[in-house]
This record gives sequence, structure tokens and C-alpha cells, in this order.
Amino acid sequence: MCRSRRESTSLLPVIHEPLTLATDYLLAIASVIFGALLWRRGVRLWALAFFFTAAGSFFGGTYHGFGSQAMWKATVYSIGLASLFLLAPFLRVVAIAIFVVYAAWMTVHDSFLYVIVDYGITLFLLAAIALVRRDRSSPWIIASVGASIIAAVVQQMPIAYHNDVYHAIQLVALWLLYRGGTFMSSATERLTTQPT
Repeated sequence: MCRSRRESTSLLPVIHEPLTLATDYLLAIASVIFGALLWRRGVRLWALAFFFTAAGSFFGGTYHGFGSQAMWKATVYSIGLASLFLLAPFLRVVAIAIFVVYAAWMTVHDSFLYVIVDYGITLFLLAAIALVRRDRSSPWIIASVGASIIAAVVQQMPIAYHNDVYHAIQLVALWLLYRGGTFMSSATERLTTQPT
């Protein structure tokens, strides 16, 4: 018995937000590349931050494409771990404490605003460290923080395609952060030059 074209396509999964899925997956691919490049340089904690960013982007894209509460929780926890590993080389105890509070909070909350707050605290602390250190990575880190702030504002705006525009801006922010990470030492995972 032959099925009609309409019946056969109804068995295919529906992609709810195809552009958001695509831009999230693009962020995931870029984050894997940046993470792999930092890993090869021996900058392991920041590489892990990029790998968890990739995981969060993959899970987030899958959530936006197909919907799943488990995917959303994987998204928010992956991004929280990315924040932990970004801050850990400089303020390990603070990074762990922030993650523990964030992880506990997210067990009963789902809003992406809390993800932005967590990531924002991490970026604020990184920017403060960069301003104090004033080394070769500082302009890259500060520019990344600026781009991430713009991205976060856009993401919270009630405009069409806010997630997709957010992802495009965040891609630039991640590249800037990666560039800052290239100045970290493989031996100590601290910045390689002394403050000037």
C-alpha cells in the first residue's frame, strides 16, 4: 500500500526554530575549534570552558529545534561549567562557590536570564582581573566582555530572532575570548607576560 506524500512527511521530526538550532550549532562548532586550539597550547582549563560552551550550544540548539526539558537543563549546566572553567585559573575557590550556588538555583529555575547573570558575574570578574593585570590578553578579554554584554542585552529584548542575533554577537565574543586565551601559559595556565 502506498502512502501519500503528506502522510510520509508527518513522520519526520519537526524543527521548531531552525535558525536558532543552526546558530547554536555554529557556536558549538566554533567553540570546539577554539577549545581544541587552546588544548594544544596546554591551556586546559580555558579549553574545557570552550568545550562546555560547545556542549551548552549543542544542547541549546537541540532544545530550540526539537524541545526537551532534559536538553534545556543540560544547556544551563554546561554553560555554568564553562563559567567555572573560565574563572578557575584566577579565582578557583570563588569559581567553585559561584558554580555551586548557580547549580543549586538552576535545579528549580529555567530562565535564561539566570544563565546570563552567572556568565555575567564570571565576565565581570575576568574583566576586573584583566584591568588589574594589564597584559597582552587584557584588550581581548575586555572586548569579549563588551561584546557579551551587547549580546545579553539583545537576547533579552522582545525582538524577532533575538536568539539568533545573540548567537551571532556571542560568536564574536567567543573569538575575542579565545584570542585572550592564547596569551596564557601552558605550564601555569596564567597569563604569560608580567603586568606593565
